Amino acid sequence: MISRVGIPSSKHSKPPEPPRIKARVLIIEARYYEKISDELAAGATAELDACGVAYQRVVVPGALEIPHVLALSTEAGLIPRGAPSALFCGAIALGCVIRGETSHYDVVVNNANHWLMEVAVRHHVPIGNGILTVDTEAQAMARARGGREGKGGDAARACLRLIELQRTFQGQGA
Repeated sequence: MISRVGIPSSKHSKPPEPPRIKARVLIIEARYYEKISDELAAGATAELDACGVAYQRVVVPGALEIPHVLALSTEAGLIPRGAPSALFCGAIALGCVIRGETSHYDVVVNNANHWLMEVAVRHHVPIGNGILTVDTEAQAMARARGGREGKGGDAARACLRLIELQRTFQGQGA
């Protein structure tokens, strides 16, 4: 039986005290909007620190580069857990795409999210997706701010929950 350990009861409730798990997570951080990225990273790292989870940050220029780095890390055997040379149990993607006047927004949003999930599902990588897709910078800041309560913290919790579920499923026999 799988429990809902560590999952808040509602979207607006305060997260429960985080469990301490032994894990190491790769944070792939798009820095195109630096102030927003700073807020997202602060929330994600605060959540990981609260859980006693080690992490390494890798910086890329924009959201489209995030899936490529995730793919490179799987190709190198750094992820997923169980790979002979694995250093990381999961990954957190952080970035922001703000709608502009052209269709470039749609291309970036659709491709970044599609390929991020394609790599994660294909290679069984627990991923917390913290790529904001918004209409304005004000919307982005409102979602990014809040430390552990912001979207960076949400992405970290999602990654940790998927790591927990992966470990549970791998430990279950038929």
